[in-house]
Amino acid sequence: MKIGVISLGCAKNLVDTENLLGLLAASGQDITSSYEDAEAIIINTCGFIEAAKTEAIETILNTEDYRSGRLKKLIVMGCLAQRYKKELELEMPEVDRFISIDEYSHLGSILSEVLGEKIANDYGKAPRMLSGKPWMAYLRIADGCDNRCSYCAIPNIRGPFVSRPIAEVVEEARQLAIGGVRELNLIAQDSSRYGCDWDNKLHLSELLKQLDKIEELHWIRILYLYPDEIPDDLIETIKLSQHILPYFDIPTQHGSDGILKAMHRRGSHAEIIERADRIRREIPNAVLRTTLIAGFPGETLADHEESLRMIREVHWDHLGAFTYSKEEDTPSYEMEDDVPEEEKQRRRSEIMELQETIVEQDHQKLIGTEAEVLVEGIDPLTQMYIGRSAMYAPDGVDGNIRFQSDKSFSAGDFVKIRLERISQQNMIGRER
Repeated sequence: MKIGVISLGCAKNLVDTENLLGLLAASGQDITSSYEDAEAIIINTCGFIEAAKTEAIETILNTEDYRSGRLKKLIVMGCLAQRYKKELELEMPEVDRFISIDEYSHLGSILSEVLGEKIANDYGKAPRMLSGKPWMAYLRIADGCDNRCSYCAIPNIRGPFVSRPIAEVVEEARQLAIGGVRELNLIAQDSSRYGCDWDNKLHLSELLKQLDKIEELHWIRILYLYPDEIPDDLIETIKLSQHILPYFDIPTQHGSDGILKAMHRRGSHAEIIERADRIRREIPNAVLRTTLIAGFPGETLADHEESLRMIREVHWDHLGAFTYSKEEDTPSYEMEDDVPEEEKQRRRSEIMELQETIVEQDHQKLIGTEAEVLVEGIDPLTQMYIGRSAMYAPDGVDGNIRFQSDKSFSAGDFVKIRLERISQQNMIGRER
């Protein structure tokens, strides 16, 4: 059967999609990227925030148009289906089946029934089919979340925090490396808590030491570390490793102790500064990234200034900021949304303007230095190679590096270049 798959949302959702693709391929199904030719389309949705929910609904409605062609079955899975299954079944009868996340353990049986094709019950066991760049993969080390931040619905959608066994994670990493993956990005809702559900101890350092032994991997990056759970031994493990990048993605969300408390976040402004200072003392070339929320309920101008002060003190290498929006089924939904939207946008703009100034200053210091770049393509207009150094994550948020060379390189190659100038948030260089 020709089956098209659409993946929406975050990297964690992408891993689910790739597990689905692996399951379908192992069951002898024909995966197609041409939705006009598809006899069935499966949409893996995000349901985290309002914009994601809107995108998911619009995608479902647009996909329904293919019913006039060969499309016989339309299936929706993922976070939106988990969160609103009953409501969606009533309001969107055109969808043949909504599959919630807690049904994935018998996904094969469900798909067999809906599609009329034999699909094995091997979801998460069949080899993943990478859907993007073959030299890069995300590797989920845990699922769910126990943090219960007051603005976040993820624990309600994904359930409690559950770590995957070390041996299982390492084996998947090894198989990905054998398949050609050179950059591995570890993900979870809170990667720093890996293993805490086993014995109330943090086991991320233990896992990293095992992964670092896989010689085929060139870069290993960790995403989503909470600031209060970056112990000294983790910093030391990264410092002494061969393949683990000194890239610390730390979603702080705010710089005011009062707002952090209202958000149900652990840690404080002072603890964020202390950890950032410790990381940079131990690893001078460390890259620090964060995300912030502007306009949370009760946020005063003084609170906002605390976030700006935190940005100046830490001097983040990369930063993203979002305006607060009410999310149902979360504690903050009941709070008075007392910061006007226009003021939220102004505060977010002020955060990003400050960050842009910091990034420009830091990039100026890089001019004349050398960097190892992972080649990812060629700009058709300038014929310059496009890639990333260790300081840029693969999600497109951090920017990229473009360089010229008289030599020929392929996507997935690692190249040493000299950085020569700045273009917005990107660096321009030449092959050394």
